[in-house]
Amino acid sequence: MGSDDELAQRLRDGDEKALRVAYDRHGAAVLYLAQRLLGNRADAEDITQVTFVAAWNGRDGFDPRRGSMLSWLLGIARRKAVDRIRAAVREDRVVESVREQPPPGTDGETPERIVDRLVVADELGRLPDEQRRTLEMAFFDDLTHPQIAAATGLPLGTVKSHIRRGMANLRRRWEVDGAASGSRSAGPTRAL
Repeated sequence: MGSDDELAQRLRDGDEKALRVAYDRHGAAVLYLAQRLLGNRADAEDITQVTFVAAWNGRDGFDPRRGSMLSWLLGIARRKAVDRIRAAVREDRVVESVREQPPPGTDGETPERIVDRLVVADELGRLPDEQRRTLEMAFFDDLTHPQIAAATGLPLGTVKSHIRRGMANLRRRWEVDGAASGSRSAGPTRAL
């Protein structure tokens, strides 16, 4: 197959063979970059595969006037690797947070406080996924709104809206539960 421009045109036209040629031509460079960023071969291979799938799915977005096919693919690989690193950092934070928690029953928590925590966890599970995820990142991972936006790829305003709506949903559910039981009136933040 000829130049990258011809290859790009065939790729944009939906020619699956062009994707294979692009992989043969640029896969080693993508793998090299991913391995340098991630530090291990297995994750780098995953990122390489994800990169070419993303390139196929987003092939209409490639514009040879803005750069070469290789730079486009490397840009995709870099974003995918950074996403993987961010996910690993979040996971490490959660694991560390869990490790830092005292063993159950040793912190003098009352049974009522434990029940409140379970109710909050149950109510969080009932929220729409994006609201729940942003609330968990804000309260459990202690991330700021801009950090949540960067980690999720959501616009900052959307993050703030999800948190605001999620808290309102929790508050409404808490008030309904509190009215029914007569015992919980301090609101959901008490257990958070």
